[in-house]
Amino acid sequence: METSHVPDMEDAAAKGTRRLLPEEREQQIVEKAIEHFTRNGFGGSTRELARQIGVTQPLLYRYFESKDALIERVYNEVFQWRPDWDRQIADRSMSLTDRLYAFYLDYSSVILREEWIRLFIFAGLTHEGINKKYLGKLRSKVFLPVLAEVREEFGIPAPRDAAETEAEIEMIWGLHAAIFYLGVRKWIYGLKVPADMEAVVRQKVDMFLNGAPAAIRALRARAR
Repeated sequence: METSHVPDMEDAAAKGTRRLLPEEREQQIVEKAIEHFTRNGFGGSTRELARQIGVTQPLLYRYFESKDALIERVYNEVFQWRPDWDRQIADRSMSLTDRLYAFYLDYSSVILREEWIRLFIFAGLTHEGINKKYLGKLRSKVFLPVLAEVREEFGIPAPRDAAETEAEIEMIWGLHAAIFYLGVRKWIYGLKVPADMEAVVRQKVDMFLNGAPAAIRALRARAR
């Protein structure tokens, strides 16, 4: 790994441009890396990555000690988790339907972006650790809380064992995946998606709430 000192924007004065502060340069590298990874995935060397995002390799290493460190920063920048989401799901001053509308409309506005969808797909192919971290949070902060609220709303007992818990999680995967797939259709397949995305998201929430309670009750009714 090269560690030679390279002046940050050494030709800035000659070009009459303002020299970037270190935190500004770091953010610029991150933004260019997001663009690069969105278009090309996570493959390739750091030398090629530096060339593609418009900096020298030593400068890249000055801000990020490795490619994995840069990828981790990109993950934190793109796959942000809003603290309001936990509150939206658990706020029983609102109806469950309105809570899920509010959460999934907000959530979809974050994930149905080109960089989010494409980076998540690329990460699943080459850096599965990124996906595992995010999906673990999705399970603990969305899937299980939403299912608990559904059971509370419809008076359904808690799962009797791990198998019933996993069966319930499959049901909410259907809702989540249906929304995620809108982004796949647009940003991976290049297909048209409905113009009124809010109406589509609400429809998918309605389908979940109309089907999941009956399916969960059916799980409980099975003979032991």
